[in-house]
Amino acid sequence: MIETVAETGSTNADFLARIDANEVLHEGTWLVADRQGSGRGRQGRVWQDASGNFMGSTPVAVKPDDPPPHTLSLVAGLAVYEATAPLIPPTARAALKWPNDLLLNDAKLSGILLERSRDTIIVGIGVNLFKAPVLPERKTIALSHFGPAPDRDMFAQSLVERFAQELERWRTYGLDLLIRRWMQAAHSPGTLLTVMPPGEEPLSGSFAGLTNEGNLCLALPDGGERVIHAGDVVLQQEIR
Repeated sequence: MIETVAETGSTNADFLARIDANEVLHEGTWLVADRQGSGRGRQGRVWQDASGNFMGSTPVAVKPDDPPPHTLSLVAGLAVYEATAPLIPPTARAALKWPNDLLLNDAKLSGILLERSRDTIIVGIGVNLFKAPVLPERKTIALSHFGPAPDRDMFAQSLVERFAQELERWRTYGLDLLIRRWMQAAHSPGTLLTVMPPGEEPLSGSFAGLTNEGNLCLALPDGGERVIHAGDVVLQQEIR
């Protein structure tokens, strides 16, 4: 079910407020906004919206036998990748970037934000269909760069279907299949990265894949390797 609102502060915040009010949220329910006044990305960053873009959220119940909840960012990334694939021309390059971005020609096309309340993860997704927001020191892009912007409602329906499929695979087959498929859609191993782990100095290295639990493996210049559990990741090509 897709619920559409003309304007709200944040679709993630709306669902979190419903949980605080003891409302039962059902998986498969989506809240999609035409405009967001207080949209946000990871680490509290402001996410600028634009009418015609996709801005929506959905709840996922955390079950005892589920894979680690943080890997829902990989699930959402694959869903966005599959939903946008038919809309991207053959001359463009789409690639997933850990943990939660879809890049198009090395510019940010989509972002994902996971927030938890009690036993529910709210998965928020933004996709630049019509207009790319301006982000400091990051390149951004919209699908309208290649032609008429896709219809938001049609895209929403496609994304909802893809997310449901990926969520079912996540629960049925676990992380091995998810990580293999995510790697096939990601930028190439050896891609130069800069990682900003929380509370640490930036680390430079190259992409060396994911661990069995979906964390980032960063190959260091001295030949060592660092497993990254959280942090911002920037490809050199992303930097303005």
